[in-house]
Amino acid sequence: MARTLSLTAYSVILGLVAAVGPFAIDMYLPAMPAIGAEFGASMQSVQWTIVAYFIAFGLAQLVYGPWADQAGRKPPMYTGLALFMGGTVLSALAPGVEWLIAGRLIQGLGGAANMVVLRAVIRDLATGHAATRMMSTIMIVIAVSPLLAPLSGSALLAFGSWRLIFWALLFAAGLSFFLIHYALPETLTDANRRKFDLATAWTGTKALLADRPFMVMTFLAGFAFASFFVFIASASFVYTGQFGLSPTQFSLAFALNAIGFFVASQFSSTLARRLGTLRMIYLATAGFAAATFAGFGLGLAGLATLPVTMVALFVGNVFLGVILPTAQVQALEDHGSNAGLASSLGGTMQMVAAGVLVAAAGPFLDGTVVPMQGAIALCGALALGLSLMIPRQAAAEA
Repeated sequence: MARTLSLTAYSVILGLVAAVGPFAIDMYLPAMPAIGAEFGASMQSVQWTIVAYFIAFGLAQLVYGPWADQAGRKPPMYTGLALFMGGTVLSALAPGVEWLIAGRLIQGLGGAANMVVLRAVIRDLATGHAATRMMSTIMIVIAVSPLLAPLSGSALLAFGSWRLIFWALLFAAGLSFFLIHYALPETLTDANRRKFDLATAWTGTKALLADRPFMVMTFLAGFAFASFFVFIASASFVYTGQFGLSPTQFSLAFALNAIGFFVASQFSSTLARRLGTLRMIYLATAGFAAATFAGFGLGLAGLATLPVTMVALFVGNVFLGVILPTAQVQALEDHGSNAGLASSLGGTMQMVAAGVLVAAAGPFLDGTVVPMQGAIALCGALALGLSLMIPRQAAAEA
């Protein structure tokens, strides 16, 4: 196994590489109303720039995971970055919303590589609590993107068009390419490489689909994360429309959610050791569902002011920060021999499930807070239902 740096150092490198994808989502959020105005497009049309990215991101993982198991971790990452950069250029030059959606789709196809291979690299280097610590450290870097990306986007909007945001993303992708090439070694040994063929892939896929713990953890994380997808697809319209915030004020309000997620993710490994991994996931999911239900209930009661909405979302994201790194690691825990396939299949199911939920909620999202909170509460209910499938004895002992 190629390993010359500490696990913490690798985590920081992987986090910087992986942050390009979240930046591609979060950086242009303050510009979504301006994009709609420039193109004369509806809110739902602009939201499809988010949905297209998520769905393409999810489906592309089916390719990158098996490829990473066969060719090594780095070739798929190079290819993904090349696609991402091409989609970024198309987005920057888009003459209409349809072209922007196409550019975002290509971005998603490329951006998937870093995320799916990242999870496989973690599995190459560590398992158990050490892997959870690595994922939590990576979450520090990734969680900075919702803090800095919208503010960076707002700053660029102050100097010019929303198209500047995509040129900045092109620069970030180039930096990511540099880090992969010079700072990240190949972590898959020759002995662990698996030749890819459809028969083997189908056999492995069937085994994973029949593995109850893998499926429960995969979809639990997917539906929980879908709540954040709903938020990012509609928050800029709600915060600037209903609550009257400026792009910069929206960016600061948006950052509050990332703070809760970031802080909680750093305690996930410690909590897992004290409570047991499965028990912690179960309790965190119950707390997450309760926070989303409370937010929706307050909205229905006409009490969803800006402070109330921000607090409800903050509490939900605290629990989300505990759930996501732990559930994603737990899904791969027993699949070290085909970590790439498991990571890609799990990532695909998570992202497609989230994308479908956002697309299904789209017609009901009208730029006001109550439909947004209702869609988020639905995500909480689905995650809670899956947590009930965690065996009680295992949850108590894990």
